[in-house]
Formats: sequence, C-alpha cells, structure tokens
Amino acid sequence: MNINKTHLPLMEMFYSIQGEGFYAGRPAVFIRLGGCDVGCVWCDVKESWDAAKHPDTSIEEIVKFVKESNTKFVVITGGEPAMYDLNSLTMSLHTLGVEIAIETSGVYTLSGELDWICFSPKKFKPPTEEIYAIANELKVIVFHKSDLEWAENHARKLNSNCKLYLQPEWSKKEEMTALIIEYIKRNTHWNISIQTHKYVDVP
Repeated sequence: MNINKTHLPLMEMFYSIQGEGFYAGRPAVFIRLGGCDVGCVWCDVKESWDAAKHPDTSIEEIVKFVKESNTKFVVITGGEPAMYDLNSLTMSLHTLGVEIAIETSGVYTLSGELDWICFSPKKFKPPTEEIYAIANELKVIVFHKSDLEWAENHARKLNSNCKLYLQPEWSKKEEMTALIIEYIKRNTHWNISIQTHKYVDVP
C-alpha cells in the first residue's frame, strides 16, 4: 500500500450519478484515483493504470470540490483505490456529512472510514480473504457465460447481508444482458446491474 496522507494521484473528479449497482441513480461525486495493477483486459479506464501520469492532488483540494458540489454521496474509484491509505481522505470527507462508497477489486486491505464497500473481483488477480466479511455489495462483470459460476463461487464466501449483482460487460451488453436476465430469473438471490450512466450519456 502506498501511504500518502496529504496527496493522492487523481485522474479525475466529477459530479454525476451512480450508474451501477445498489446505488444506481443516486447523485454522487466520483473521485477516480490513478494506479492499478490488476490489469483487466476489458477495463474501460486503462488510462488510470499508471499512477505517475496523474497529478498528486491534495486532500484539501479534493474535499473542497466535494463541499462545493453539495452532494451527500461520494464514490472513491479507480484504478484500484485501495492501493492507497484513505484514512485522511475519508476522515476529511466525513466532516462534510457525506456517505462514502468505494469500488474495489478487493486485492488490497482496505483503509479509511467507508460506509459502503462495492467488491468487484477480477480473474486477473485474486482478492484478499478479508473482503468477503466486510463487502456490502458484490458486483461481477459478466463477459462470458462461465463468469456466472465464477460469480457463484465468490457469493458463497460472502457475508449474508451482501447484495449480489451481475453486470454485463459493455462491449457484449446485448448478449450478456439476455443471459443474465434468464440466469437471475432462475437464481433469485442475484440482481442485474446495468451501466445506466452510459445509456443516458453522463460521465
């Protein structure tokens, strides 16, 4: 874990709506941190992978942006945001009275005061065992029908309160959406997550 309590490599920061998973449709500020060593072949933000390409930005500047947005919800994403010590950032954000979610592949131990943990495992690097006990949401990207059984393997290890989502990979959305719908009709512990922000054309 790269510990930096005052600055973080910021790829982008913007105010939009959460398009996926449990909080889909909720207004949120997204804080996208640079740096990722998981290497998903279908990642739609590969430009986030190299942290050195993104400016070290002060936590003070990040918190100022969130405050000016008047949002009540912040999503920390990446890249892989759990690469960094998020204690200072989340403590500062909580002084604004916002809820904080993180989107993570679960490959690093989490830090910071987090209100919602969206665990999205990837086949390219295994998650830590500790993520299964603390995840609030499992979101599995379905690129191939074999991903459904892979998703079940993760679901069996989770705490009983974790929400379960299957999400079609965007480039195969027509085929995979139909597959997921039929699957969750037979396996009702799952829900479908679609990338609504892409359909309505917002960041």
